[in-house]
Amino acid sequence: MATSESSGATAWVRAGTPAGRAVVAAATLGSAMSLLDGTVVNVALRTIGADLDASITDLQWVTNGYLLALAGLILLGGSLGDRLGRRRVFVHGTVGFGLASALCGLAPTAEVLIAARVLQGVAAALMVPGSLSMIQGAFDPRDRARAIGTWTGLGAIAGAAGPLVGGFLVEYADWRLVFWINVPLAVLTVWLARSVPETRDPGAAQHLDVPGAVLATLALTGVTYALVQWGDPAALPALAVGLVTGAGFLVVEARVDHPMLALGVFADRTFSAANAMTLLVYGALSVLLFMLPLQLQVVGGDGPLVAGLATLPLPLVMLLLAGRGGALGARIGPRLPLTLGPLVMAAGALLLLGAGEAAYVVAVLPGMVVFALGLALLVATLTATVLAAAPDDHAGIASGVNNAVSRAGGLLAVAAVPSLVGLGGDEYADPAALDPAWTLVVLACAGLLVLGGVLSWFTIPRTALDPNR
Repeated sequence: MATSESSGATAWVRAGTPAGRAVVAAATLGSAMSLLDGTVVNVALRTIGADLDASITDLQWVTNGYLLALAGLILLGGSLGDRLGRRRVFVHGTVGFGLASALCGLAPTAEVLIAARVLQGVAAALMVPGSLSMIQGAFDPRDRARAIGTWTGLGAIAGAAGPLVGGFLVEYADWRLVFWINVPLAVLTVWLARSVPETRDPGAAQHLDVPGAVLATLALTGVTYALVQWGDPAALPALAVGLVTGAGFLVVEARVDHPMLALGVFADRTFSAANAMTLLVYGALSVLLFMLPLQLQVVGGDGPLVAGLATLPLPLVMLLLAGRGGALGARIGPRLPLTLGPLVMAAGALLLLGAGEAAYVVAVLPGMVVFALGLALLVATLTATVLAAAPDDHAGIASGVNNAVSRAGGLLAVAAVPSLVGLGGDEYADPAALDPAWTLVVLACAGLLVLGGVLSWFTIPRTALDPNR
């Protein structure tokens, strides 16, 4: 129940009231900042690389520094919100995100930009979980679905606007504005959050799992460093550190009284399989969106605006059809959507093999539309399957785990794939080196997606969404 801090009285927020609108607006803006950062930064990478004399490894860390901190700390951020107050933690995260964004905009070197991106990820780990949990905790149960629907729709619009805004800023102004734009958004979000009632979980653990968060972050850091810096003398020791701390994380989570990751949820085969599929699908999605703008700008000669608009079909199709994909999964069961979705995405990826070598309407648009149709077919059903596989009292943990897994999938794929296809140094700026690497990137993404589809067919029961199963 949502509880007022001052009186301790029940204080549900209703849709359509000033307080209800403030909750949705603050939550949407907070979520939009993280969405915009994901879509906009990829468009700016080529220009950032040229301006800061950055290598492909530097650009990987510009993306991965953010994802690393977010994936490693997002579960801890959700726990902090439940314990200390969702609005409070959300506001602190939003302020930190705005300050870190300003530092990104001021960065004189690639190293400073990477460090600022890590700080952004830490702040986002506080902000992102609170975005939805504020709605869940503050709204009257009768209005939650409506509020979440509004939040989802507005978030999709923000995702659709990202490539347009980012491409315009990079091409006609300055790539640094991609980060500076977060500052006024953060100020507006904090101002709106003044009207959000504070909520917390009275049953939340009073002892935070800090050792678990530290070990999870060290494990991801070690493995990511090894993948990005493969060939460096420090790569193998980093991989060893990542594997050892990863094992230590599992030991700690199995023994502490209040783990940030309750390992018991993985006892359900459907839950484990759905998260494994998430890792594969979101890994492929992330690396494709990382490399496509580079391919279009370096090989195709497109400007940042055109390269950004190339991905516009993805959020638009999601906005129009993701809900219908979820309804289909609820009607026929999750196995078929979770199998066909990745396979359709793989077909869309293969249609992008000629990106940069032919006109957009021939080489990019059909592939992006097909890819988006596959994602719309699976995304809502995937979330529903993950939540249905966990006990009701672990719904928050299940959602947080799936969110963290999707970020980790993107992190590891962006770390590994450029090295696997032979891109190093500043070769990403050379069309002769990038174009053949792009072919291998597309094939790798398609392979991950096919593997995800096959995994779903053999591991996801058709009745996984049946409440009576």
